Amino acid sequence: MSTVPRGSRLRADARRNSEQIRAAAISAFQGQGLTVPLEEVAKAAGVSKATIFNRFGGRIGLIEAVIEELVARELFALIGHARAIDDVGERIVYYVTALRDLQYRQPAFNDVLLRTYPRSQQLMEICRRGSEANEEFVAAAQAHDALRPEFTSSDLRALAVDNALALKHGELPPRHDYDRRTTYLLDGIRTPPPTG
Repeated sequence: MSTVPRGSRLRADARRNSEQIRAAAISAFQGQGLTVPLEEVAKAAGVSKATIFNRFGGRIGLIEAVIEELVARELFALIGHARAIDDVGERIVYYVTALRDLQYRQPAFNDVLLRTYPRSQQLMEICRRGSEANEEFVAAAQAHDALRPEFTSSDLRALAVDNALALKHGELPPRHDYDRRTTYLLDGIRTPPPTG
């Protein structure tokens, strides 16, 4: 009768636990953001909170294990899509709309924007790359007179942070109201059409 060596069984159990924790974390972070209590993640994964610390070193390690799949992949894809839009005016409209859509759908993205966990190097790298994209798209739109001349990339970041705070700490508005406000925002930052 052959038996599985004890070390192999432990490694398999550890791998299974890690995958269960990752899956539970992605689900919890998607629904509630990165600040969800680790006890909830542990319960959903069917493990103890201590197991999360043993496998990932705590919250920061767990965030870094899932943030690529949870936020970065989609954010960088929408940045790449924006760069592929030739018309600069359409590009900035797409970018702002897509960012706000991601904020509405993905509470974890708002925690990234708010730099909730500055000790996470991956989270801060996502912020850095997002800030570079903001500067790039605003500068291009300014150069083509697609945005009001006084509007800056800092303004765009401030608007995104304000929105993140409202979504994180307020009541989630109905989608049609949220989209209507996105239209108002775009109308406010774009260069007004010529009159007369």
